Amino acid sequence: MKQYKMSMLVIAIALTMIFTGCQKPSVKFSNSQFYDANGQFNESAAKDAYIAMMKYHGYPVFDGMKEKLWVSDYGTGQFSKLGLGAVMFANYQKERYMVMDLFLLPSQMLPEHYHLATDKGQAKMEGWLVRHGLSHIVGEGTPNLSQDIIVPKCHINGTVTVEHEVVCMPGQFVPLNRPTARHWQFAGPKGAIITEVATYHDDAGVRHSETKLKFP
Repeated sequence: MKQYKMSMLVIAIALTMIFTGCQKPSVKFSNSQFYDANGQFNESAAKDAYIAMMKYHGYPVFDGMKEKLWVSDYGTGQFSKLGLGAVMFANYQKERYMVMDLFLLPSQMLPEHYHLATDKGQAKMEGWLVRHGLSHIVGEGTPNLSQDIIVPKCHINGTVTVEHEVVCMPGQFVPLNRPTARHWQFAGPKGAIITEVATYHDDAGVRHSETKLKFP
């Protein structure tokens, strides 16, 4: 009898969620939803997609999240395949540390890049802690890319220069092997939410392997 009541409670909760519009948000997106009729990138739509993914995973969407969220398609017109969302929580030049969260939609690639020293600080050293979803974190080392990764044509005609991946689930931390090393990420089928910890970040020191990308 007790088991019967529990089953009925589960069904009742599920029905309530459906009829009140509280069902779990979808993480399925099409590239067209991120561009207007003139092909211009719609940052608001991109932010909404990341927020839907946050809610799907139970990531805390705090007040002002949408305003703080930085998004980019790097000028490719292929945001669903290559892009990034990020919230910078701290970036202190004098104290030389930084922390931010990165957001990748399902099967979205963060383009291959590296960091150089600038007049504001040393070449950035960093590491990544996956919080939700799955991320293929790729850098220097023996090539071992899985077939799950499809590099989009807008990125060096579908190629990269470093191909050693670590498949990271929530709770796994991967450090960059050395400053100035090239690296990139590719999200799993439900996207990825990643906390990055690093030394001070200066946009002036960022270099992309695909030189046609627009950044920031």
